[in-house]
Amino acid sequence: MKKIALLLFLLNSAFLFAQKEVSGIVKDKTGAPLPGVNIVEKGTSNGVSTDFEGSFRIKVKEGATLVFSYVGFTTVEKAASGDKISITLSENDGQVLNDVVVVGSRNAKRTVVNSAVPIDVINVKDVTTQSGKIEINQLLQYVAPSFNANKQSGSDGADHVDPASLRGMGPDQTLVLINGKRRHQSSLINLFGTRGRGNTGTDLNAIPAASIKRIEILRDGASAQYGSDAIAGVINIVTNDNVDELTGSVTYGVFNTHAKGEFLPGTPNTKGFRLDQNGNGNSYGKDQDFDGGSVRVAANYGTGIGSKGGYVNVTGEFLSKNKTLRPAYDFRKGFGDAEMTGVNLFANLAIPISDKTEFYAFGGSNFRDTDAYAFTRNDGERVVESVYPGGYTPRITSKINDNSIAAGIRTESSGGWKFDLSNTFGKNKFQYDIKGTINASLEEKSPHEFDAGGHSLLQNTTNFDISKNYGDVLKGLNIAFGAEFRVEQFEIFAGEEGSYATYDTDGKPITDPTTQSAPIDPVTGEPRPGGSQGFPGYSPANEVNKDRTNFSLYTDAELDVTEAWMVSGALRFENYSDFGSTLNGKLASRLKITDHINARGSISTGFRAPSLAQIYYNLRFTNFNASGATEVLLAPNDSPVTRAFGIQKLNEEKAVNASLGFTASFGDFTATVDGYYIKVKDRIVLTGYFDASSLNLGVSEAQFFANGVDTSTHGLDLVFSWKKNFDFGQFGATLVGNINDMKIDKVKNGTLDEAIFFGKREKAFLLASAPDNKFGLNLTYAKSKFDAGLAFTRFSKVVLVDYADEDDIYNPRLITDLTVGYQFTKSLKLTLGSNNLFNVYPTKQDEQGNTEAGGYWDAVQMGFSGAYYYARLGFNF
Repeated sequence: MKKIALLLFLLNSAFLFAQKEVSGIVKDKTGAPLPGVNIVEKGTSNGVSTDFEGSFRIKVKEGATLVFSYVGFTTVEKAASGDKISITLSENDGQVLNDVVVVGSRNAKRTVVNSAVPIDVINVKDVTTQSGKIEINQLLQYVAPSFNANKQSGSDGADHVDPASLRGMGPDQTLVLINGKRRHQSSLINLFGTRGRGNTGTDLNAIPAASIKRIEILRDGASAQYGSDAIAGVINIVTNDNVDELTGSVTYGVFNTHAKGEFLPGTPNTKGFRLDQNGNGNSYGKDQDFDGGSVRVAANYGTGIGSKGGYVNVTGEFLSKNKTLRPAYDFRKGFGDAEMTGVNLFANLAIPISDKTEFYAFGGSNFRDTDAYAFTRNDGERVVESVYPGGYTPRITSKINDNSIAAGIRTESSGGWKFDLSNTFGKNKFQYDIKGTINASLEEKSPHEFDAGGHSLLQNTTNFDISKNYGDVLKGLNIAFGAEFRVEQFEIFAGEEGSYATYDTDGKPITDPTTQSAPIDPVTGEPRPGGSQGFPGYSPANEVNKDRTNFSLYTDAELDVTEAWMVSGALRFENYSDFGSTLNGKLASRLKITDHINARGSISTGFRAPSLAQIYYNLRFTNFNASGATEVLLAPNDSPVTRAFGIQKLNEEKAVNASLGFTASFGDFTATVDGYYIKVKDRIVLTGYFDASSLNLGVSEAQFFANGVDTSTHGLDLVFSWKKNFDFGQFGATLVGNINDMKIDKVKNGTLDEAIFFGKREKAFLLASAPDNKFGLNLTYAKSKFDAGLAFTRFSKVVLVDYADEDDIYNPRLITDLTVGYQFTKSLKLTLGSNNLFNVYPTKQDEQGNTEAGGYWDAVQMGFSGAYYYARLGFNF
């Protein structure tokens, strides 16, 4: 680490030499000036960007050639033969590997191909117009090699917020930025049979796809650059800044209900069906050929502010989606995607204050009302027969509010120093309402709907960043440093009394178990449990209001030693008010082997602070497995119960990352191949269930969060892209792939039984965070007003462990997507298509064991809802 610090000190000790000065202006084909165009002296990293009026000024060597590049426009080279240059750029189809990126480097001249680390740049407009996916997680699942996300069912809050990950790591081990600023996480922590079990994560679906210009995915450890959560990488979402254009779309789609495989006894086996809500979710209603119908309406519009390039860009989105229902076992009648109604608003603006200074702001508000199946209660399982004869399927509904606002001022001094002062605020609130349920201890007097309380997470981040590019230090030097101060607050708020209380035979809350007792269940002979079934409410004893602060300092530098060799380094210090300090560093390098091939590699240390939810979350709930139902206490990390079991205070996860790869660019063909290694010590996991019957806690079992395992992951990411114009049309082909192998090196169970602390089932959930490999081949064709796309995605085998302690093997699956579009007018385009065209499902499992969230299929690979057909009308005015 001392060597890293010394290197950074030497790189920051830079000086500047005089050169020939060239100035000019860059415009588009309409004559409008283009701000933010990157101008680089060819063969060096010496460069500048155009100002708000499209003007630039740069010092270059005699005989130099300038390269003008801008996202969405054709790159132009021009000899710097005179003192003034006028350039016109034409729009192109967006060759993403040549885009200048924000993430991964603070050098404004760095592109994907010449970066020292692997970065995906995804043009969201292209993806959304050639795909039926309507949420960000599902879009990225099929275009980014190592990104994985799945819909869940019967997993409580995870049915409403999809867990997502990079390179098979946890959802909370990927940092999300919006326009380069840290995004707040969801307040939800995943608890049951989900990917990302025991993790929090960022809700990408709270950001409307129509507001996004591009998504940059840094697939490399970046804690030394960006701080906590960046162990697996960074996702940076860059929002729209276009003006004088109204774009949008109306999309409608449905799922095919004709699932392959056997259906439940007594149910139709040739058509789909649905749960009859009027029959308490325990009987089947009218057959349906299609379900999960969804409508998405989105619009984006921008307008200029003033005469110096200011703008405001606004996006609105409405999404309504019905449930899907797929065959389940007798004990699992409700299984499928949740119902959802959502409204999304997002705005992005910049206002010039002077020639070198501008005020900027962006933010949005997302509201979702969701409705998902909980686990079915059958005869003898918390059932009051007089209320729900034969059983019932409760529903977990939620209201999610996600709000954010960022604002700042950026300026550039006469000496070329760039300053950026900003503040970013975000808050996620998750409210539970349980419907079609009962508090069994109230028997017939029980309401059938409860406010069960919820949780929220607030985050406020203040940043001050400084950078400068020295074009004449060797072949170019970029330095940056800055500071960050962050405040986080986590809250659990209680629901109504009936959602959590147990009542005695007189209908009074039990406060003294020695004198009060609940009614006896005539089937089980046990006292009837309290609380709302499906999801128990948070009680005043569960309430939490905790906060912490974080202060960090960083510096990084990139030096082009020669025209072929670049080195970079970063160093970051962080101090948390609740667990102390950490220091992390990174070294990376890129070597230009030929004019067309680059080699690159990096090594870094990283960390992730335990989330406030992992430290303080607590709940009493009913767990259903093959043996029946048991009451469980999930104890907070700071409780006496946790300490009594020998679970220690949570500390940060510590990581070492290394990567080695190459990039190649030959005319119409580009390629990147990157191998990686990620070792994480003290990963925070959710333990199994320990016997707590002797502790007089009113529950049978207890569960905890702990720094429970060390893991190591080896993998390979591949991206090959080719696009070419012919007289008969434009063809494109992209092959993306990820090979990922995670191993659990050590289980840190202390004196506790490893089989309970983190046993075979828990290990399988962790290792199945992503398929061992995923490959996607995307083919496109366009001619005049017609375009088409055909995509093949292969997911490898996934193995989970069921309640019978047997492997549930989900065989490899190949998914086919098809889309065709026709531009009827300049302003209107119709697209028809299908995701999972051939209605492929995961492997059906046997009824005996089953996992926590499993029906016939678990939430693995491509999901469990089958073929999706859609039509979309896009408009552009």
